[in-house]
Formats: sequence, structure tokens, C-alpha cells
Amino acid sequence: MEKLLHTPEGVRDIYNHECESKLQIESKLHEVMNRYGYQDIQTPTFEYFEVFSEERGTVSSKDMYKFFDRAGNTLVLRPDITPSIARCFAKYYKNEECPIRLCYGGSTFINNSEYQGKMKEVFQLGAELINDASVEADAELIALTIECMQEVGLKEFLVEIGHTGFYRALVEDACLDEEETEQLRLLIMNKNRFGVEALLTEKEMDQSLKEAFMTLPELFGNVSRLEEIKKITNTPKAVETIERLEEMYHLLEVYGYEKYVTFDLGTLSQYNYYTGMIFHAYTYGTGNPIVTGGRYDSLVKQFGKDAPAVGMAILTNQLQIAMSRQKTDIMMKKSRELILYKKAYFSKAVNFAQMKRYQGIDCMMCCMENTEDRAALQAYATRVGATCIRIFDQGDTMDTITEWETV
Repeated sequence: MEKLLHTPEGVRDIYNHECESKLQIESKLHEVMNRYGYQDIQTPTFEYFEVFSEERGTVSSKDMYKFFDRAGNTLVLRPDITPSIARCFAKYYKNEECPIRLCYGGSTFINNSEYQGKMKEVFQLGAELINDASVEADAELIALTIECMQEVGLKEFLVEIGHTGFYRALVEDACLDEEETEQLRLLIMNKNRFGVEALLTEKEMDQSLKEAFMTLPELFGNVSRLEEIKKITNTPKAVETIERLEEMYHLLEVYGYEKYVTFDLGTLSQYNYYTGMIFHAYTYGTGNPIVTGGRYDSLVKQFGKDAPAVGMAILTNQLQIAMSRQKTDIMMKKSRELILYKKAYFSKAVNFAQMKRYQGIDCMMCCMENTEDRAALQAYATRVGATCIRIFDQGDTMDTITEWETV
């Protein structure tokens, strides 16, 4: 019986004001995406395992919720929505050569015991710009992210931008094997310079390349830092990535959003499908990113269409936690009325409620024969989010009392 009242580990119920706030946040974020021309798409909550298999560069197989259909096919609850969007684009936009903008909302599911205390179901709102390889597209996704944060009332946040191409270029020059590359990636993600040094000590490679790797966890700062970073390597592909980031920064100056960005060449991702610019947005009140994103020019090709793409995902759970701790309130609907009535006044109460509803005002009706205990009624109104109470129990007379209207 006890299990009937509880949720499994890693998921939870969202209700009352928290749920209303969540929906309001999502609505505002969705409006911004629509203003940028992103059109809605919905993908299934579960798909064939192959959509998220190891070669896609997404979540490890052991961290997925897997089950079987009647035909014996392996299905998974989606651990990531981007591969689903890539599959859809390859299927429904196969002959499209112009840029396509898509946005979505949905939950992802990761069954990973390492994430102690973290949710296994995470809701996200995302946007994907496909068929556009330009640096302008990269800048648009950063600008969209910043406007989304502004729309929900955040004032202090930062978008941290890196480029996976910088790391890949160094790895290519170093001729590291797959296992060493993965170990090095994790060390850099964790800002572990000493671990990087220990890993490379016995490797035969140019000393300047070793220095570049060891410095990678420390390569962060404002735009002036990019010029310094170019001097630590003479790998042409690595220099090209820095020049692209500089170009993107100048585009963000046109938007007027340069003050919200910083750079970190040690920024990498657990998702291996990223091929270019990668970013995370942070604010105080949570130690986790509230937005993640980047360029993935090879993913869609795996589904049959060669198409560059860049996208972002807003982790609404983390965003709401941060906003709550910052006391950044989302504006709720202006008015919600609670109409209490005695049975004799049902007709009057219904007519009044319908009139209000047609005016766009939320109205909830409740038959209550005892309307004298005003403290209890006020507490009830607070619990259900009513901003105004109307009582139909005295005919056509009206008395006005603080926060009450009696009809």
C-alpha cells in the first residue's frame, strides 16, 4: 500500500503553485522561440534503441530505460531529444536545402545511479536550427538563449562558450587512441590539470602540444582571452576554431548581448555528437547548467541526410530551482476568482461565473452552505490560488469587505 502513495526514485509530482509557475515559465520560453521563427515539433516519448545507440554519441546504453515491444524490438525511453529531432528532419525534410527552425518540449529519462539525488526524468524546452552551417546560426542560438533568460526575469546569468573543435584538433595532432581520448576528455571537463599532466607524461609528443593540453582546463575568460589562446598552439584547425568564436562574439555585439558571454575552451560535453561551438548557461541558485547546447554537424547524416545543425535545450527544472532561490517570480494570471454559493443561489452564481469566464477571468465554483468561517475560507482560497472571493448567499445585496466581495 505504501508504494501507491509514493513515486519511484528520480521522479516526482509537481502540483499547485509550483506546477502553475512551471507552465508559465514554459509558455514564456516558447513565445520567445516562436518569435525567432521556430516551429513546434513533437517526437515520441519512446523510440527504437538504434536512434540512441552508441554511434550516435548520446547516453550510454546502460543508462537508458529499455523494454521490448511484441515483435521483440528493443525500445527506450528517450534519454535525449536531439537525436529524435535529427531522425525527424532526415525523414520529413529529406529534400529541404534551406534552413529549418524547430522547437519542442518534453521529458528525457536517464537511469543512472551516479546521479545521486538528481532527477531521472528531466523536462526540457529546446530549439534546433538545421541546414545552416554559418557562424550567424551559432550566434542566433546564443542570442535566443539570452532572450529566453531575460523573458523569465533573470538578470544575472552567463553563457559559457567553448568549441569542441579545439580539443579535437589537439587530439588529432597528438595521435591519441580512443581510450586515452576519452580519459583526457573527462579530466579536462573536470578541470583536472594534474590528471592531464599525469596522463601525458609518458606520451611521446611535442612539448608545446603537451602544454596546450595541460593548459586547456584553464583556458577561460572574456573575449581578450581568445587572442592569448591562439598563441599556445600552432595547430591550424585549433586556431580556426578560435577565429570562429571571435567572429561569433562580434555578431553578438550586434545583438547587444556580448556582456552575457564568456569563453571556456575546456568546456566539453558527455554527448559526443557535438562537432563545433558548445555552450552552457549558468546563474546563481543552482550549480548545474540551466541551458546546454552546441553545433552537431554530423548527427543528422547518420539518419540519411547530410545537414549541419545547431541547437540548445533549456532545463526547466534547474531554471525553476534557480528562479525560486533568486526570488524571481513569474507573473501569474492577474485574476482568479473563487465563487462560493449556497444551493439556493446556484443559478446566480453560474450566470456570474460564465460572464467572468467570457471576459477571460478564471472562475472556480464551490457549493458551501457554511460561509461564515471567513478565516477558513480565506485559507482555502489561498490554497487554490484565488485572488478574489465572491459569496452568493444573501440575494442581491452587496457588501465589500477586505479581499472579499459578498453578493
